[in-house]
Amino acid sequence: MSRRSKRRAKREPGEHRDRWMITYADLITLLLIFFVIMYAMSNPDSGKYNVVTQSLQNTFNQSNSILEGGSGIVGETITKPTPPDNEEQNPTDSDTEPDATDDDNQPLTEREKQFRSQEEELQNLFNTITQYIEDNSLNDQIFVADKPQGISITLSDRFLFDQGQAALKDNAAPILSKLASLFRNLNTVVSIEGHTDNVPIGANSSYKDNWQLSGERALSILRFFLDQEKLDPDGFQYAGYADTRPTGDNSTEAGRQKNRRVEITVLRQLQP
Repeated sequence: MSRRSKRRAKREPGEHRDRWMITYADLITLLLIFFVIMYAMSNPDSGKYNVVTQSLQNTFNQSNSILEGGSGIVGETITKPTPPDNEEQNPTDSDTEPDATDDDNQPLTEREKQFRSQEEELQNLFNTITQYIEDNSLNDQIFVADKPQGISITLSDRFLFDQGQAALKDNAAPILSKLASLFRNLNTVVSIEGHTDNVPIGANSSYKDNWQLSGERALSILRFFLDQEKLDPDGFQYAGYADTRPTGDNSTEAGRQKNRRVEITVLRQLQP
């Protein structure tokens, strides 16, 4: 035997001994794949699982899924059921409106829906009153503002009352009637507050002091809404604050005039 043949003969037993590693590696690979599949199946996504299941069923059950004109693997044709006449053909159509959602596409709670409805109502009220003031050139007599507590409508006393009096002037009726028409269907409370300057009531006045005068002025407007416009008394409250909440400087005539006012506030019942 040649020397080369002897060397080959010596190598062959070693090669046979190492072949088991190929089988072992294949086994380890298969076990790894098996455990990966088991792990994946341990937390199935039910939605995706149903989609895959339905897709497979459709594939095996459709008559033309394998051979043109064939009857499918299971040997029967699955036909789509015809919906009754009284049902919509499009399953996505619905007579009911979808639930409202927020900016993150999350369903709104009942309180959030009520808050949004309230804010829309108050904004419409603010826009309507602002437009009425502009159309009737009342910018120096009526002021409207959107405040945290609600929509505030400030009426100058020159527009409503004679000096030192609480009886309404005749020309106050149109604007108060307009406001009453806006308040009629509100689902909130309207607060009426009377305010005065710091000048003491004269000795000949029929009112004891500014407290009584401010309260009587607020009450006069409330009485107009209730008696003349027949609004629901449950939707109102009133108060008199005399000169305790000034908005102007009482040391000047312009400031005192600014302080003599009635504020009608449509209150926010819900806060964000």
